[in-house]
Amino acid sequence: MVVLIPAAGMGTRLGLDQPKAFVALAGRTLLERSVSAAADSGVVDQVVVIVPADQVDATRELLPSTTVVAGGAERSDSVRAGLVVADSDAELVLVHDAARALTPPALFVAVVQALRDGAQAVVPGLPVADTLKRVDDAEQVRATPDRSELRAVQTPQGFAAELL
Repeated sequence: MVVLIPAAGMGTRLGLDQPKAFVALAGRTLLERSVSAAADSGVVDQVVVIVPADQVDATRELLPSTTVVAGGAERSDSVRAGLVVADSDAELVLVHDAARALTPPALFVAVVQALRDGAQAVVPGLPVADTLKRVDDAEQVRATPDRSELRAVQTPQGFAAELL
């Protein structure tokens, strides 16, 4: 089982001068916490972290037992870069956002179990509690979607390797 952890985004919405994966939370970076959650799950054999090219060396120092590669311009490019160095024998692959640093290891276990039970792809999600509005180009409210049909998707997302 391989987990790819894309961390190549710049995190511009956060408004800092560094990628959000490298922001510290209680003394450890978000990236370190995400890698730990995956490793602590007991279901992951290989962790591949994908970071901006200028962060590869620093990340290898931060996470010496982790495979680290440079990411691409888009998330899909980064996932592809991670797949290139992933264990070619892996039948299942998880993709987990580095910024989701507080994901419990049990969620990794649940996603892997669903894959082992026959799912080809698994995307965990939570019911949406907020009232959402659909607006037009002029920001005028046009509809209120039925939130019972909506989910806030999370990671890790799991896939049969051949599908991904």
